[in-house]
Amino acid sequence: MTDTAFEETRLLDGRVVCFQPVKGYRSAIDPILLQAAVPARVGDRVLDLGCGVGSASLCLAVRVPGADVTGLDQLSRLIDAAGRGAAANGLAGRVRFLAGDLLVPPPGAADMGFDHVMANPPFRKAGTSRPSPDAVKAAATVEGQARLADWVRAAADLAAPGGSVTVIHHGDRARELQDLMADCLGDLAILPIAAKPGDGRPGRIIIQGTKGAPTGERRLAPLVLHEPGGAYGELADAVLRGRAAIDMGR
Repeated sequence: MTDTAFEETRLLDGRVVCFQPVKGYRSAIDPILLQAAVPARVGDRVLDLGCGVGSASLCLAVRVPGADVTGLDQLSRLIDAAGRGAAANGLAGRVRFLAGDLLVPPPGAADMGFDHVMANPPFRKAGTSRPSPDAVKAAATVEGQARLADWVRAAADLAAPGGSVTVIHHGDRARELQDLMADCLGDLAILPIAAKPGDGRPGRIIIQGTKGAPTGERRLAPLVLHEPGGAYGELADAVLRGRAAIDMGR
């Protein structure tokens, strides 16, 4: 396991400072899309499960002033970088990051019922590919001891009654994710994310459920990221710049 160097990057049109690894895995747009779908309000408590360097947490805290955000990740080096980001953005008073395992959440996470839980689990199933020798990239891209079912169950357990759970994942595992969330959450809202108009197989999926809500599901019109010419579409561009949220119908 090698040391990881971090550098300052900017998100939400430069308004959010984030420290990401110089080499290896770096956050793309998924954390920004994820946090934009969370229906958080001032005073709400939000948990970012598997927060990494805190990209989603920091963006949500800037998007929703007054929200209280906790991030949990098993890699202490990422928690350190996330903490640097909180301090750099002046958010240390209401954004905190904890090192710990989602299978056995530490005090500060397990002891709270969160109004919202968000997660961006590794896309690849354990054993389907060789993990990267870079520990950060391996943890972010390939399931470890915690499988997708464990991520969903942990998120549901840590949400308060009536709280939301929002997960972004690869489109190829949409059915699996939907079934897992339907086992422990109700009123599922399913948002396909397509790279361009007419894509039959969305590259990403966001599914949001409510703890304790009646069984049911709503499939939303796809969020199309790019116009035919390749530029971001109007809504996608606004979300990525922090000027708009994603409406999941809550």
